Amino acid sequence: MGIMVGLPSPSGSEKDLQLNFGKNMTVQVEMRASHLPAEWHMQSGIQLTWPHAGTDWAYILAEVQECFINIAREIAKRELLLIVTPEPEEVKKQIAATVNMNNVRFLECATNDTWARDHGAITMIDTGTPSLLDFTFNGWGLKFASELDNQITKHAVEAGALKGQYIDHLDFVLEGGSIESDGMGTLLTTSKCLLSPQRNGRLNQVEIEEYLKSTFHLQKVLWLDHGYLAGDDTDSHIDTLARFCPTDTIAYVKCENKEDEHYEALLAMEEQLKTFRTLAGEPYRLLALPMADKIEEDGERLPATYANFLIMNDVILYPTYNQPVNDKKAGEVLQQAFPNHQIIGIDCRALIKQHGSLHCVTMQYPLGVIKES
Repeated sequence: MGIMVGLPSPSGSEKDLQLNFGKNMTVQVEMRASHLPAEWHMQSGIQLTWPHAGTDWAYILAEVQECFINIAREIAKRELLLIVTPEPEEVKKQIAATVNMNNVRFLECATNDTWARDHGAITMIDTGTPSLLDFTFNGWGLKFASELDNQITKHAVEAGALKGQYIDHLDFVLEGGSIESDGMGTLLTTSKCLLSPQRNGRLNQVEIEEYLKSTFHLQKVLWLDHGYLAGDDTDSHIDTLARFCPTDTIAYVKCENKEDEHYEALLAMEEQLKTFRTLAGEPYRLLALPMADKIEEDGERLPATYANFLIMNDVILYPTYNQPVNDKKAGEVLQQAFPNHQIIGIDCRALIKQHGSLHCVTMQYPLGVIKES
């Protein structure tokens, strides 16, 4: 299978690099100045921060660990897997029977929780050493303890688990789940999250946009002003609502049920997405993901979303919720967005009990970042 990853250079200075990854996969990558790659840029592997008894998962620990094992199994079949945990020997016992241990790396580290998407490094790449940007993670606007998770990235670099140039951006609060990059100079985000006063309240929208453009070398920031999920703790992270996909495509959550509390907000989000334009001035191709049927725990609606999928080199891992019709439709939509990828569903009903899903517990790293051995 051949995959072409096009990364046009704003400066016009480019060179091509052909990479062979085995299994008849040859990748041609246009290398350019430092930029924030799209998630479908070729990866070295994925980080999982493992649940343990000292986290909020304690009351359903076996259930959520089973979900993590299922995710780990699919990742390690294909890419390197970095597991961050304070108890690596215990995790080895949990996964050794079913996970390809040759592809697993461990970082022993104290942790508050498991949301690698939001405490993991955000990686920028160019023709040389990747840059590992470490932003402050403050528990989604000071909602939850995060002092241990906020140290994971620096510890991973110091321990050699992640390779690259460590860059301290700890004066700015930013979570990986709050931003989407198309790899071409456009960032997609939500105003509710990035303008939250408990994150960077000293800055206004213009100042935050300029910071993002300067830091990530962007040409455009698209701000979604509508859309939310009941039960969400993140203030409407973009990775729960709308996601960049290749060929100027955005996959987004669409609510068809007029009686659902989300209907009006998601309709307004859809209308705003229709107004967004690429750098070339063209409208995006929009692919509608179904809204998951209501799932509740103790009378509270949980934020089940199909937008929380993980893009890997040759597969898409997406969350399922034991809703056969919706699960199937979501997989079919993702196949349209990624026709050359295998689409694999993983039951994530355990994850949403702590108000996140599959993408939230993972962080991808581009080629060369996770140590080979």
